[in-house]
Amino acid sequence: MFNPNDSARTHHTLCAPGEVGGYVLLPGDPDRTDIIAQRLENPQLIANNRELRTWTGYLDGVMVSVASTGMGCPSAAIAVEELIKCGAHTIIRVGSCGRVCDSSYDESIDGFICTAAVRDEGTTPHYVPIEFPAVADRHVVAALADAAEKLGVHFMEGITLTKDCYYIQYEPDDLPSGERFKERWEAWRRANVVTVEMETSALFIIASIRKCRAGAIMNRVDFDKTISVAVEAMRSLIAQDRAKGRLS
Repeated sequence: MFNPNDSARTHHTLCAPGEVGGYVLLPGDPDRTDIIAQRLENPQLIANNRELRTWTGYLDGVMVSVASTGMGCPSAAIAVEELIKCGAHTIIRVGSCGRVCDSSYDESIDGFICTAAVRDEGTTPHYVPIEFPAVADRHVVAALADAAEKLGVHFMEGITLTKDCYYIQYEPDDLPSGERFKERWEAWRRANVVTVEMETSALFIIASIRKCRAGAIMNRVDFDKTISVAVEAMRSLIAQDRAKGRLS
């Protein structure tokens, strides 16, 4: 059992080096970690604090963790920073999202793979000026796309909008800045932004700064398919690293 007073542990995730795999699947919802962890071999609950819950097990003999971020970029940034401090180097966000551009409403789409994120949030400007792009690692994007094709599911690739305020999207007329939001939303729609959610830009920015690999895959409803693609992609990345002698 973990000891939250152990100085070797991170402040919020309460994890220590050696307990977190180099490869991490990253949902927002703590309860979803329980579901994803069952895809691992011999999963063990490492720590559970506030909205941050971490499991560690194995995929193909390699240590892999599942950790939640909670909602929003501030919480996600804390989780990602602390997971990296504990050894994470390859992170795939497994999340939920809404839809933005017209083509994202195609009902044949099973989910979405994020190639980059609009930084419409207040956390990442503390890390780097807003002109710096929030971009997924190309190898992770390719692994996710190949996994979706292998599993016979249709995942659309594109840019996500990461924002801080959830309800302004649904109740703009009730808020003082509603008209400004509606103008900006129309710009994102016309620019073919695919999805909207609240954590991905923080993951991509921190991963870039900390020299880690990161990607994101999301869905609105069928999370079983999303989890399956994420796990298959992680297996592929592990296999690629093993072939190159880069496993850690």
